[in-house]
Amino acid sequence: MNDNRFVSCAAPGIAHLQPYVPGKPVSELERELGIIDSVKLASNENPLGPSRRVREVLAGKRDKLARYPDGGAWALREVLAQRHQVSPYSITIGNGSNDVLDMIARVFLWPGRESLFSEHAFAVYPLSSMAVGAELCTAPALDFGHDLEAMAERITPATGVVWIANPNNPTGTWLDSGMLRAFLEQVPSEVIVVVDEAYFEYVAPIEPDYPDTSQWLEDFPNLVVTRTFSKAYGLAALRIGYGLSHPDVAELLNRVRQPFNTSSLAQAAAIAALDDPAYVQLGVDLNRQGMAQLEVGFRTLGLRWIPSVGNFVTVLLEWPASEVDFALLRLGVITRPVENYGLKGGLRISVGLPEENARCLEALEQVL
Repeated sequence: MNDNRFVSCAAPGIAHLQPYVPGKPVSELERELGIIDSVKLASNENPLGPSRRVREVLAGKRDKLARYPDGGAWALREVLAQRHQVSPYSITIGNGSNDVLDMIARVFLWPGRESLFSEHAFAVYPLSSMAVGAELCTAPALDFGHDLEAMAERITPATGVVWIANPNNPTGTWLDSGMLRAFLEQVPSEVIVVVDEAYFEYVAPIEPDYPDTSQWLEDFPNLVVTRTFSKAYGLAALRIGYGLSHPDVAELLNRVRQPFNTSSLAQAAAIAALDDPAYVQLGVDLNRQGMAQLEVGFRTLGLRWIPSVGNFVTVLLEWPASEVDFALLRLGVITRPVENYGLKGGLRISVGLPEENARCLEALEQVL
């Protein structure tokens, strides 16, 4: 806020920065509105939660909570290195993938440098860029997704980082392998390109042309790929994610990474989650069924939506999304208005369990 008495003492990029607003917690909603048994479909979480294997591993760690974690997360990095066929020194572990995104901004952006991203892109890209004083450059979207041609045209000698979410949040749109690789081949080698694959696990099994850009690191040393355990693996509360890059890039990121930025519980849970692919597939199948359930409901209600390959879908309403959201809240259904992303009437709905999806559709019918 500009009337803050200390704003003149803050770094230049902070003055006009607005904090990221997360989805409303269930406990807060129920306390404010005096309701119970609410359904949260606002934060793109896995409705199944973590696997049984993860729960067992966490239970076995309770007696070691007085000890600091491995600051370098070496065991997890070794597992990830084998999984992606890269060196452990190519991996940066973060307190969620957002943490890695923030490290990238801190290392490769500063006042006078430009941060390039798409219209309707994930809010963390401009937030982290503004915090370090970088100039923001937004390319117009194409069918609610990334227009790579428009983005390429906006790269200048001042461009420091290009951010691409594949698939994109909150629109759920995605780029195929040919399009994305052709774009990377155009980007100057001194410009860092971030491909944010937070929802990778939901797309890879169903879209054959969806790229695993972690396999392109040798071809593009300026590429950074980020992944998270918060979505398909059901570990959102533990906050753990990672970045894959050239070892020289990772070494720079680790210079600004906070010591002990991930807990022992998070590291152990991530290793266990990676060892249970069948459980991830169970969640992917449930998500596909839930998406179909929601789309049938939207069609019945005469609603428009942006086709999505993630675990969420954005409906484009003819009314202010914030008003519809508030009415849904009073019925115990938590969704996420995304008009702040430039999506007029945009209401993002996470895919839940079948009964949660049904309740959301019933509430939408009642509200609309």
